[in-house]
Amino acid sequence: MSYVSTSPSSTQPFLLIDLINLRNVAVDVPSKSAWVQAGAVLGEVYHGIASASGTLAFPAGICPTVGVGGHVSGGGYGMLIRKHGIAADNVLDAQLVDARGRVLDRAAMGEDVFWAIRGGGGNTYGIVVSWKINLVTVPARLTAFTAVRTSEENVTRVFDRFQHVVDKLPDDLSILLTLNTVNYSTAKGKPTATMQAVFQGLYVGETETLLGVMKQSFPGLELTGQDCREMSWIQSILYFAGYPNNATYDELLDSRSSAPVQFDKVKAKSDYVEAPLPVKVLQGIWKRLYELESGPSFLQIIPHGGMMSRISDSSIPYPHRAGNVYKIQYYAVWSREGKEVEKRYLDWIRRLYEFTTPYVSKNPRGAYVNSRDLDLGRNNLGKITSYRQARIWGEKYYKHNFERLARAKAAIDPSNFFRNEQSVPPFTG
Repeated sequence: MSYVSTSPSSTQPFLLIDLINLRNVAVDVPSKSAWVQAGAVLGEVYHGIASASGTLAFPAGICPTVGVGGHVSGGGYGMLIRKHGIAADNVLDAQLVDARGRVLDRAAMGEDVFWAIRGGGGNTYGIVVSWKINLVTVPARLTAFTAVRTSEENVTRVFDRFQHVVDKLPDDLSILLTLNTVNYSTAKGKPTATMQAVFQGLYVGETETLLGVMKQSFPGLELTGQDCREMSWIQSILYFAGYPNNATYDELLDSRSSAPVQFDKVKAKSDYVEAPLPVKVLQGIWKRLYELESGPSFLQIIPHGGMMSRISDSSIPYPHRAGNVYKIQYYAVWSREGKEVEKRYLDWIRRLYEFTTPYVSKNPRGAYVNSRDLDLGRNNLGKITSYRQARIWGEKYYKHNFERLARAKAAIDPSNFFRNEQSVPPFTG
């Protein structure tokens, strides 16, 4: 899945650095760590970890084609989010090439810059060429499940219960929810479709224990043993990425070109929800999902709570911690060419975003930088953008951490050599 581009779409001259040949993954099992070069995709990282150990994992995303450099730079969430936080929470060191061409590790760049590159967005402070990541211990067998619920009435009921418990479940359990419409038809002269909710979960433990947890905490889903599969952590990566049941983790080495889930054109927006949405709002969202007569546009609900609530909102630049129930990812997805088609999908996602405004986080309305959204604002074209101006979008991504990010930028790159439409400008007071 590709999000909005920045410099490659610029009308100004720019420099594009290709890191594709920096793909080495070196795992050190005794220290539970790994040095990962920034040009590797997550599939290659996970393959390297699994080749070294069956009980170590890295808490990052479920899309194997995503580059680890940008993923970690903006945060990086996955199915271990409630147990171990996001990817950027699990960085121990890094190598950064600054505007002067120096290669700096954590000690050389200083703690403020090291803090900034872990979730402060890529392409702002220099070029991260490698990360030293913390590997977490997982059991040999975990439990993954998929439960699909359809019909508007059923989806509304189950989702409403889900949003009241998702942040309060045991840390060992993370549930990702995808909402979309299927079976679109105009057979009777009137557009019809079926609302679908796909609940996918990962439990760090056995199926029997999971079923007990679900019966007590989320009985409305009516999860059964038939919905569940016990597997290793690396098998769960394949499972959530949509690979066939008989796939081996060696296929992750080909994930740059062969991953099952790929889209053509995508516009994404994001929100953070601090209190469950009223049922009337859910019904309003469904109504707007019915508006698209084709294409795989969808919403994803990413759980918070657990470890995410215990990590300080200033530990790294990613500030969306305690008080957030879940994150919403809105996706408009289409494949047909043409400006009119593009406008239709962009208008749709912007209307949906406007509709949810009263019911999500405020002052500022939060957003996730790895779902880059230039609708929030952008730097001036071809000239310096002031810190004050950049706060308009910067505080949506980083809240109170934005000033510290700008001060780190002033320390490492005062001339603003590394910049794009939403890079953090140097602090100028």
